[in-house]
Amino acid sequence: MPLTKLEVDKAKPKDDGKIAKIADGLGLSLWVMPNGAKYWRFKYRWAEKEKSLALGVYPEVSLKAARTKRDEARRILSSGTDPSLQRQNDKLARKMAEKNSFEAVAREWHRIKSAEWATRHAESVLLSLERYLFPSLGNRPVNAIEPQDVLEALRKVEMSGKRDTAKRLRERCNAIFRLAIASGLAKYNPAADLMDALQPPVSTKHPALRFDELPTFLNALYSGDNFTLQTRLLLQIIMLCFTRVGETVRAEWDHLDFEAELWTIPAENRKLVHKLKASANPHLVPLSKQVLAAFRALEQHRNPNSPYVFPSFSNPHGYMSTATPGKALERIGYGGKNKTNGHLVTHGFRATASTILNEAGFNPDAIERQLSHSEQNLVRAAYNRAEYLNERKSMLQAWADYLDEVHQRGEAKPLTLIGP
Repeated sequence: MPLTKLEVDKAKPKDDGKIAKIADGLGLSLWVMPNGAKYWRFKYRWAEKEKSLALGVYPEVSLKAARTKRDEARRILSSGTDPSLQRQNDKLARKMAEKNSFEAVAREWHRIKSAEWATRHAESVLLSLERYLFPSLGNRPVNAIEPQDVLEALRKVEMSGKRDTAKRLRERCNAIFRLAIASGLAKYNPAADLMDALQPPVSTKHPALRFDELPTFLNALYSGDNFTLQTRLLLQIIMLCFTRVGETVRAEWDHLDFEAELWTIPAENRKLVHKLKASANPHLVPLSKQVLAAFRALEQHRNPNSPYVFPSFSNPHGYMSTATPGKALERIGYGGKNKTNGHLVTHGFRATASTILNEAGFNPDAIERQLSHSEQNLVRAAYNRAEYLNERKSMLQAWADYLDEVHQRGEAKPLTLIGP
């Protein structure tokens, strides 16, 4: 007779301390262990041998659930497959699916990239993946995800008003699928063609300094002990050369030609490369006397084991985190919770320089070339990488001299273009 729930509840081990095996029917039995624990077992024959399949522990697996598992095992058996072997194969398949899931690849990508990121940024990136992508894509095999699957996840973020977040998530998906392809886990990248499928982020101006705010900032930059020498000189070089923080921290000693007074930023270090689907040119940066002096000062503390001008203190093979200068600005009252002097980001230095130099009458094309804005005409871009080089050299020297004068005088007046 089949067991009842009451009989299962009251079942006890044998008095002699051996396992009590109580049959329910069709191969299912309840094993009551000497310690009182109760296990479901399904007994069957395969290849002329008697075998037993564990179906779970009571009461976690109820009598009804155990019978359902037994019936499924009998169905597998009737199809000509050993239920035990099928279970092993299913377990292996689950492990492979977990290894090849979008979440597994994404976490591996994050582990690799976080070595060169600031801790706060790494945490923010992982949180964005966990919040917006893992719920819908995380358990999916990475090679089974289609463009519409990625787009659906991104559209939810976009429709919530977070356009910029959606854009960054697409970029992260793009990188994650590139890793999947490189690892042999996927054949193509479903995020690659979604750039134009999302609405562009709402453009916002980077917080920047007005010319009359320069004295306070320069005094804070050059005085006090809020910076390491490396960070102070990094901020100075960014401000004097209008370079982006990402391409500046990636500068290598081999990129600098002190004799020619020239810094060559390779194409792979430029933001422009990620925008154009074609090879880009290096960006040539003429060096003013002040920037040369800054690089010479950094050379006195050069790490012989690193190619980088701004080596990482935590990663012997990396460069300074792009978050470092922003944190330094916060310490002198220009961001974060400490905004006693207002809000400022390193990218704002480019806007400050552009505004002041344009108002002074410098050639707008030379300013744009120094800002290294993307050249949409690729044919033209191939021929003008050094365009306005001499003019830019004079302009950058005038800019550096102007900032020195502002700092020394402690007051700012509009920059005046001298000469033709």
